[in-house]
Amino acid sequence: MDKLGPIIILAVIAFVVIIIIRSFRIVPQAHVFVIERLGSFKAEWQTGLHILIPFFDRIAGKVSLKEKVVDFKPQPVITKDNVTMQIDTVVFYQVVDAKQYIYGVERPLAAIENLSATTLRNIIGEMELDATLTSRDVINTKITAILDQATDRWGIKVNRVELKNILPPREIQDAMEKQMKAERERREKILQAEGDKKSQILVAEGEKESQILRAQAKKESQILEAEAEKQAMILRADAVREQKVLEATGEAQAIELVQQALADSLVKLSNANPSEKVIQLKSLEAFAKAADGKSTKIIIPSEIQGLAGLAAGLKGIVDNDSPKQ
Repeated sequence: MDKLGPIIILAVIAFVVIIIIRSFRIVPQAHVFVIERLGSFKAEWQTGLHILIPFFDRIAGKVSLKEKVVDFKPQPVITKDNVTMQIDTVVFYQVVDAKQYIYGVERPLAAIENLSATTLRNIIGEMELDATLTSRDVINTKITAILDQATDRWGIKVNRVELKNILPPREIQDAMEKQMKAERERREKILQAEGDKKSQILVAEGEKESQILRAQAKKESQILEAEAEKQAMILRADAVREQKVLEATGEAQAIELVQQALADSLVKLSNANPSEKVIQLKSLEAFAKAADGKSTKIIIPSEIQGLAGLAAGLKGIVDNDSPKQ
């Protein structure tokens, strides 16, 4: 017995030390410990060092405050038009009240899964197939609001619910694929027709502009030609006018010179005091010029009647020469 005494004392001391050491508990960041004393809720330990009273206090649950993501398996749902589909959901939730989470529900994840499945069936049951496939945002918003309200008493905050996959029956998928193929072909034909239309419009506009430009060029060319012809006619008229002026001026000068020469000859003849015979000879020369064949009647001055025979002879010679000319 003397030998067992120290061993028992050491064992008791070791046990007490272990109990004391285990009484100190450290709560990590983003965690909450729910403490019970004698089977009743005592406190919620936040982050830091805490002391647990042995044999009286116990940790009823360790709750993480981090946001969690749960991917639930596909659930069969029936649409308003009696089409059965498989839809799987992803739920993003976070514990905001550790006490409610520990004492509010026995199996929180199972409760959330079943609640999301029933809520999803209710929402999809009010929608037709086409609306279900094109209204994911609406479905996500509705199911999130319903789950968040239902899980408040469990100390859970549902942040977001997403429909991961929507799988209609195989025959529906085949029909949808055919429909989408037909729609793509229709859009392709429409785009091709619009492209052909725009191309034809561009070609027509190009041809129109080309014709307008050609017409304008032709018009300008005709205007230039008309202007050139006008200028040429003006220049020709000016040349003819100047030529006529020069000819008239020349003729006037020639007449003036002839008259001047005639006057000078008369002056010289007067100054020379010609005899009667010379005067008669000059009269005869003037008479010969008057009888140039262009007149049928000749008036013979009395001064040169004696020379009538000579004049008649000259007239006959001129008449004979005229047919030859």
